[in-house]
Amino acid sequence: MLNAPSNEALEREIFVEAGQETVYSYFTDAQKMQTWNGQQARLDPRPGGEYWVNINGEDQASGNFLELEPFERIVFTWGWEGQNSPLAPGASRVEVRFISQTGGTLVRLKHFDLDKNQAAYQGQGWDHFLPQLAAAIRKANLNN
Repeated sequence: MLNAPSNEALEREIFVEAGQETVYSYFTDAQKMQTWNGQQARLDPRPGGEYWVNINGEDQASGNFLELEPFERIVFTWGWEGQNSPLAPGASRVEVRFISQTGGTLVRLKHFDLDKNQAAYQGQGWDHFLPQLAAAIRKANLNN
């Protein structure tokens, strides 16, 4: 029997030493996305626009942007491509808030519509990639 999606959201937060506009751009600009969350990306940051990221050459996450409040909030659908995907493209929803704080931005990510197994799996993924986001922005700031 399949696990039913939970009403509770998977939540993660990370503080990034950069302004909201900069951090937001790492979720909407394909080249910047590739510095922290994938080898290739196609992003069309508008409601209904494509969200596609080739994470590691084998696994592709895909969905569509639903809502964009520049520099404040992004909502997109999420899932994995492939015949045997346990989470079909667009089957779950991710909301990312960018909260201005002294010295940077708090990124608050909530991933909805996951069953218990997928919540654990996706949680490991976000735990891996969100620190890479902070590191990519830190590296870009050092190079400028």
